[in-house]
Amino acid sequence: MTETLADAISEITADAGRVAMARFGTDFRRWEKTPGHPVCEVDLELDALLRERLGALIPEAGWLSEETLDNPQRLAATKLWVVDPIDGTRDYLRNRPGWAVSVALIDQGRPVVGVLDAPARGEHWRAEAGKGAYRGGERIRVASRDTLAGARVPADALARTDRDMTLVAKPNSIALRIAMVAAGEADLVATLRWGHEWDIAAAVLLAHEAGAAVSDALGQPLAFNTPEGQAFGILATTPGIHAEAVDRLAERAKVAIAR
Repeated sequence: MTETLADAISEITADAGRVAMARFGTDFRRWEKTPGHPVCEVDLELDALLRERLGALIPEAGWLSEETLDNPQRLAATKLWVVDPIDGTRDYLRNRPGWAVSVALIDQGRPVVGVLDAPARGEHWRAEAGKGAYRGGERIRVASRDTLAGARVPADALARTDRDMTLVAKPNSIALRIAMVAAGEADLVATLRWGHEWDIAAAVLLAHEAGAAVSDALGQPLAFNTPEGQAFGILATTPGIHAEAVDRLAERAKVAIAR
C-alpha cells in the first residue's frame, strides 16, 4: 500500500509521542518561559525532531510552533506546519496522562491534516479534510445533544450560570478536550481568552470532521496562519447546542475581549 502524506504525518507524530513517553516520569530539566507557562527539555527535543522530519516532507512549508521563535516569513507560505510538541505540559510534568503531541498541516489558511498522539492514554487521533476523523482505527462522531442543559463539559469547575451542565474529567491538553467532543465523550468545550493556533489546529480538524460545530468564542469562523497566530477563544460543541452556547457566552466574551 502506498504511504500517503497523512500516513507520513501520523507516523512522525507517533514517533514523537514515543520519544515523549520514554522520558515521561523521568528526571529532566524544566523551567517557566514566563510565569505560569512551564516548559521542559523534552518540549525542545520534540520540537527539533518534528521540525526536521516534517520539514523534509514539505520543504517549502512554513513553521509555527509553541517552542520556536515565530518567523513572519511563514505568512507568505501556502502550506504551514502548526505544532505543539507537548500540549498539556502541566500534566506531562505532573506525571498525568492528559497531554498530547499535536501536529496540523495548514493549506491556504485551513487545516487539511490533523494528528494528536497521546501515548499515556493509549490514543492516536487523526483527521484529513473530507475524509473523517479517527481514534486508532475507529471512526469517531460527535454526540447528538441538542440542549445546553445537561451538556458534558471537561472542566475543573463551572460558573454559577453554567451549573445546569455536567462536569466530566478534564485533561490539561485543550486539544484532547476538543477531541473528546469529536469522539462524543463531551458536548462542549469553551475558552474565553486569546489562545494560540498551535493549541487547537489539529483538534479543530478532528472536531470538524467528526461533525462538531467549531468557532471562536464569539461564534465566528476560525482562521489559521494569521499574523498574530492567535484566535479569541475556542467553542467546540455538538451542532445542536452551538448557537445556544454562543448566546450564553456572549456577554462574558465581550467583557473578556475588552480587557
